[in-house]
Amino acid sequence: MRQIPVVDLRQFDGGTAAERAAFVARFGAALEEFGFVTLDHHGVDPAVVAEGFTAARRFFARSESVKRGCVVPGAEGNRGYVAFGGERAVGATLADLKEFFHVGQPDRPETSPASAYLDNVWPATDPGFRDASLALYAALETVSQRCLRAAAAYLGLDDDHFASMARQGNSILRVIHYPPVPADVPAGAVRAAAHEDINLMTLLVESTAGGLELLTREGEWIAVGALEGQIILDTGDMFARCTNGRIRATTHRVVNPTGPNVARYSMPFFVHPRPEVLLGPVAGTVDEAHPARFEPITADAFLNERLRAIRA
Repeated sequence: MRQIPVVDLRQFDGGTAAERAAFVARFGAALEEFGFVTLDHHGVDPAVVAEGFTAARRFFARSESVKRGCVVPGAEGNRGYVAFGGERAVGATLADLKEFFHVGQPDRPETSPASAYLDNVWPATDPGFRDASLALYAALETVSQRCLRAAAAYLGLDDDHFASMARQGNSILRVIHYPPVPADVPAGAVRAAAHEDINLMTLLVESTAGGLELLTREGEWIAVGALEGQIILDTGDMFARCTNGRIRATTHRVVNPTGPNVARYSMPFFVHPRPEVLLGPVAGTVDEAHPARFEPITADAFLNERLRAIRA
């Protein structure tokens, strides 16, 4: 079974020149081949991850009325709670078998429109959920900046090219609960149907159960798993636009359990640019053999276009 490469993030910003060069080459090659790479030694405190999962289990165990009290009207699901069955993949006819909670950027930049940075909402009776979510958000945002710099290095760009786009970006931490699959779900319904991510990159700490699979360039589905303490990174459609398709968004899914029908918790961090950032091909990705494949569009316009397509 093919596996996505594992890289040691310490080698990028703490290693020798040779180690940094080797890291950049392996990191970029993994993104070109798979659109996925596994990060080791990324610096996120395991206690922060553990507390995030503890808080998630606590929140999703609460009553429907408490959870629905965290729905944000008019937010298109971009903040707060989205109930079970509230999202489907683009092109899918059935909703995904999950419920989730969105945590947004707590530190809006003054240069960005306030309308794009909605206020976060929190369960009133559980301040620990807010604290755990924001701690994980901050830790993953720091890792994302390092990874965006590594991607820029691979493409021969200025060190801060991608990182500056996402600094105080409209990134989202999605805390997901996939309950045990109900016996009465429609045939063909799955935990997360095949899709590509919208954003620049996604960082995913190890989930509590398996099920994540990616579709290789050759059309083969392979399982993706992270050992405890690792982070899975994948690139999204925004990054594909910026690289003129050189680094593509990879189709992936979460399949239903084939063994014990247990709950699954997952906490992906979707790295987004600031809303006013223009998404267009970077230097070196467009030439006579590779004409521009995408029209420039702002991150906010692209995001809203995609969000409308995935609401169930």
